Amino acid sequence: MLFNRVQAVQKKSGEFDLLLCVGNFFGSTPETEWEEYRTCAKKAPIPTYVLGANNPETVHYFPDVNGCELAENITYLGRKGIFSGTSGLQIAYLSGTESLSEPAPAYSFSSKDVSELKISLLSTPKFKGVDILLTSPWPRGVGNFGNKPGEMDTQRCGSVLISNLATSLKPRYHFAALEKTYYERLPYRNHVVLQENAQHVSRFIALANVGNTSKKKYLYAFSILPMRSMDPAELVKQPQDVTENPYQKSGKEAHKPKMLSGAEEEPACQFFFDLSKQHGKKRPSDGKGGQHSQLKQPKKIHQPTGPCWFCLSSPDVEKHLVVSIGTHCYLALAKGGLSNDHVLILPIGHYQSVVELSSEAMEEIDKYKSALKKFFRSKGKRYVLFERNYRSQHLQLQVIPVPLSCCAAEDIKESFILQAQEQEIELLEIPEHSDIKQIAQPGTPYFYVELDTGEKLFHRIKKKFPLQFGREVLASEAILNVPGRADWQQCTASREEAEATANAFREDFQPFDFSELQ
Repeated sequence: MLFNRVQAVQKKSGEFDLLLCVGNFFGSTPETEWEEYRTCAKKAPIPTYVLGANNPETVHYFPDVNGCELAENITYLGRKGIFSGTSGLQIAYLSGTESLSEPAPAYSFSSKDVSELKISLLSTPKFKGVDILLTSPWPRGVGNFGNKPGEMDTQRCGSVLISNLATSLKPRYHFAALEKTYYERLPYRNHVVLQENAQHVSRFIALANVGNTSKKKYLYAFSILPMRSMDPAELVKQPQDVTENPYQKSGKEAHKPKMLSGAEEEPACQFFFDLSKQHGKKRPSDGKGGQHSQLKQPKKIHQPTGPCWFCLSSPDVEKHLVVSIGTHCYLALAKGGLSNDHVLILPIGHYQSVVELSSEAMEEIDKYKSALKKFFRSKGKRYVLFERNYRSQHLQLQVIPVPLSCCAAEDIKESFILQAQEQEIELLEIPEHSDIKQIAQPGTPYFYVELDTGEKLFHRIKKKFPLQFGREVLASEAILNVPGRADWQQCTASREEAEATANAFREDFQPFDFSELQ
């Protein structure tokens, strides 16, 4: 029923990018129907992301607490974390219902889970909030100062921990379920008037269960422009019907446990959104325009021109090679690497080169470089990093470790310069503390090398450039002495071998990994 409805809405209103589901995704779905999706006899018509179990009966559907693909086009997000779209949209999620015990069972979350999710985001430089928050329970007290959800008593239903989470994360949209009713609260403030600078407002939407006989709304279709791409003045505009924050006391009450009611058995709310040109304009499921005013034309958002192997949200990305996920970037094992610990630092969103990255993404790349330097030095190695911004659509920072006993940093630098001269490539040494953004403008093709000592080499590509140059230098007899591995296509491993190598690296690197979003 759900996917039939989604197809009908898409046919009427146009294609959407994602379908996000909260509540009990497997509530009353017949086992035979799910088996058709699991075995690919049927396929979800849109990339679908779901929260985890809310009761012990459905735990078996979710084999990996960290998230996994359940069927083609249907992905379990995981117990808690952040999902970042290619456009930079940040979606925070927390699966399950509130637990009275620690550790929480597989279908619940605890105060520790909430704290870890909050810390991972609040520690991000210049954190303003998230675009979307997904939870299954309602936040306790959400009706305070606002319109009432019919006969629902928001002082008694819902979770205090969710209220506390919403207070900290300041989501622009918060979606929840489990109460079998539709409720769209008036927008509320995230600042104290006359005491704090204006901040963006939050909107809470609860959706009914799919196929309910009362025909209450269970789909919410809208488009949203990522917060980081919005004009600051537009972001903090206050609508006329804005109210005070309903969770003003939730911080003091967050430690108090809630007595849980029986788990719901029916699938709850579903919603989806697009990132079309109507950025920021609400789109109800009837296909008509919403009441929100059109936002100012945003600055350009980077989108791949075709399938991208490296956008983390892309179905083409080889997720079994991912070893660490930050807020803006992630770390993955190189496919066909020069060695088993050859890794890539990549932006989660779609960016072509370092010069296009935000300052926040650059800060996180520096954190990964620092962590990798410590990790490789503990193994008796130093790393060499290079980037080729030429005939590639997604930024890849190649990080290759070289044994300290093999050669000195000066020898590595000399090898790059000598082989460049042989191929009439002008590879220049640039000051250690120089910013590459001052040297190359966005769209400028270039090749860049950086040693973990801070020494840097740069070449501005004017015509042709050998695609495997960086690998060829490092694979040469002067450095790694693995000339047969210069071309990555000649040294790819099976999926099973690559997955085992990635798992081993992930475990080994964990003590050095700064990321809270593993």
